[in-house]
Amino acid sequence: MNLNAKKMTRLVWTMSISILSFGAVAQEGQNLIPNPSFESVDKSPKRLGSIESATGWVSPTGARADLFTSNKNPEIGVPENVFGKEHPKEGGNYAGIVAYSYGGKEARTYVMTKLDAPMKKGMRYCVKFNISLAEASKYAVNNVAAKLSKKPFGTDSKLPLIDEPSVLHYNNDHKIVSARFDWTEICGVYVAEGGEKYFTIGNFNSDDETKNERMKKDPKVKVTQVISAYYYVDDASVRLLNEGEQCDCQADEGGQEFSTTIYQKTFSITEEMTPEEKIETHEIFFAFGKDKLTTEGQGSLDLIANILKENSGLKLQINGHNNAMEDSVGLTNDYYAGMDNKRIGVVMTYLMDKGIPESRLIITRKGSSMPNEDTNEEDDEDLVLAKNRRVTFIVRK
Repeated sequence: MNLNAKKMTRLVWTMSISILSFGAVAQEGQNLIPNPSFESVDKSPKRLGSIESATGWVSPTGARADLFTSNKNPEIGVPENVFGKEHPKEGGNYAGIVAYSYGGKEARTYVMTKLDAPMKKGMRYCVKFNISLAEASKYAVNNVAAKLSKKPFGTDSKLPLIDEPSVLHYNNDHKIVSARFDWTEICGVYVAEGGEKYFTIGNFNSDDETKNERMKKDPKVKVTQVISAYYYVDDASVRLLNEGEQCDCQADEGGQEFSTTIYQKTFSITEEMTPEEKIETHEIFFAFGKDKLTTEGQGSLDLIANILKENSGLKLQINGHNNAMEDSVGLTNDYYAGMDNKRIGVVMTYLMDKGIPESRLIITRKGSSMPNEDTNEEDDEDLVLAKNRRVTFIVRK
């Protein structure tokens, strides 16, 4: 695939303004990505799909990525725009891409630029960029990645670019990025094959290889929800690492150790109980910073789904809870932020997969505001925290 002549000429010309030699860049550890925060703009964008207004950046497919900046058009404004609200990670602008859409109904988009100098074979590079899930997104996904290549991608097709990604989130541990506020750093070390000149951001995996999480729209956010996972993108860098030097990635899940305790309550269900009482007896518990369902949790949700199917007039309020320590850690490590919302999401997805329509599910984020009343003086601190990492239910008619 080759870029058309006009686009290729523009990309090469805008990159030729750099006068640094590779040796100077390598010695000084400078960022090989020109215009890393989309600050330099050739002309003011007027509408969505205008990423090529940012100096040196292009869309390598027929589906155009977006550039957000201070603009008279509110659709592409900063910090507020058609997809939500986000302050730039760096400077005053950022880009936006579609990383996934349900059934491929919206074309994926990508952003690509040319490095200031080609990469050297066998050398280690620290690769970073930042993403934030827009509030309008109905989905969150993993696999938002950087691809370093010797040749540019380029096609007028709107099909996804399927290739082996170079750097994924959390050292290729396939974590879904679902935080809809602040920025999540994608970071890792890349060992060059030699001659790589182009840097592209997007999802390079097929839909089958991409994990997705269904997101519930926040009623406080006045934007129209889209059937995609839409991410803002900002502050990208590719820097040569000296021998023995580490890539200073932000702490992720594997960088901190917390309690693995999962509390499990014994539920007593009798035939005399009403459907509402049977449902509300159940609670789903989680490990610290986790939204993975246990076998016991799945069993509870199977029972709840069956009761809801038998009682079509009932609606289910799903209350998500986290504990105070998760709140505290989440302030400095985005992975642990919004655990109440993530737990609601996994419960909703499970119930919908069991045939319960979304229209019958009501979400309520409680955070750490409602401590579990089942705690007592004999519980140690670890158990108290474990009892508060939960999802509870209220039946509505």
